[in-house]
Amino acid sequence: MKLQDLEIIVTAPPAPGWGGRYWILVKLTTDTGIVGWGECYAASVGPQAMRAVIEDVFARHMQGENPENIELMYRRAYSSGFTQRPDLTVMGAFSGLEIACWDILGKYRDRPVYALIGGRMNERVRGYTYLYPLPHHDMTAFWTSPEMAAESALDCVARGYTAIKFDPAGPYTMRGGHMPAMTDISQSVAFCKAIRAAVGDKADLLFGTHGQFTTAGAIRLGQAIAPYSPLWYEEPIPPDAVEQMAAVARAVPIPVATGERLTTKAEFAPVLRSGAAAILQPALGRVGGIWEAKKIAAMAEVYNAQIAPHLYAGPVEWAANIHLATSIPNILMCECIETPFHDQLIKSTIKVEDGFITAPTAAGLGIEVDEALARAHPYTGNGLHLEMQEAPCDYVNGNAFEGGAPSVKS
Repeated sequence: MKLQDLEIIVTAPPAPGWGGRYWILVKLTTDTGIVGWGECYAASVGPQAMRAVIEDVFARHMQGENPENIELMYRRAYSSGFTQRPDLTVMGAFSGLEIACWDILGKYRDRPVYALIGGRMNERVRGYTYLYPLPHHDMTAFWTSPEMAAESALDCVARGYTAIKFDPAGPYTMRGGHMPAMTDISQSVAFCKAIRAAVGDKADLLFGTHGQFTTAGAIRLGQAIAPYSPLWYEEPIPPDAVEQMAAVARAVPIPVATGERLTTKAEFAPVLRSGAAAILQPALGRVGGIWEAKKIAAMAEVYNAQIAPHLYAGPVEWAANIHLATSIPNILMCECIETPFHDQLIKSTIKVEDGFITAPTAAGLGIEVDEALARAHPYTGNGLHLEMQEAPCDYVNGNAFEGGAPSVKS
């Protein structure tokens, strides 16, 4: 059996676009006719440029190869161009293709992917979700309203979720870390207070930031929200400053989580060695794929750290996350995004039920991709999957971040 054909589908979820502006799906077909699906997460170049990268990585390192030879193909991609170091774009391309290889192998052997990477450790996986606006909420006001956030949190708890994430501390700027405005700190405290009062001890609070702050700013904010006992403080400073993140971890009594912007074990190892984070959040469509994520999880075991796979993408990456989570002992939880489009794209083959995801039993990733639906929603814009703003933190008028969603409201 050899990898023969590649197709790439860039699909855009309907507004408001939870999961990003577009998802890059890859479809691999072997010379024996077996089809595997994968997803490349959050490219740092536009979709047309990323399409060319994916095609090059496939043709150069994978086409004509037996899909079983995951390690060989990984080493080819990791070493390409005389590098042997993490390359975000190349590894992002390889990750989606690697996931598709596992889907092929599972279908070939009529076994779920987790059965091929150590078997089922967990019958079901704990899920968590961001707080998103309810139908009656104002889409613009929601992101700065502790009261609306508390309502959304209660809805999540009613659906069985035992962990909820929110992010009131924006903005994300290309300028790197900044000192939070006092209004940002006050708003963050207000969100924590309102949500904790609403859910009590029925759900963990997951405080989301995405590398916004300087070390000192992250410590100030973390100490202010600590009385509400969040389960984690997500990526409080830019992810490249590992020793400074460790300084935050030592100064704030909240577990630090990080990893969605890191790729390969080479970038996760320093995080573990320095004590910068107790919770790792690999995005399987970027980190190197399922096998590389399995290695990172094994490293984390040695450091008594847990894994919470990141998801701000489509349901194919989500399926890969679930297979990893099913197979490892140190899973904490998996991020979930429940929209009609996410569900329809995989024909309801994996679902969240009462806040948990049951390990799939079907072959491969256990999903059935609606290819016609994916092709019917092509991305035609020129933006990136996610973007950072150029304007600095606003210390006068306040800041807001719309949950990672595009600005389209309808």
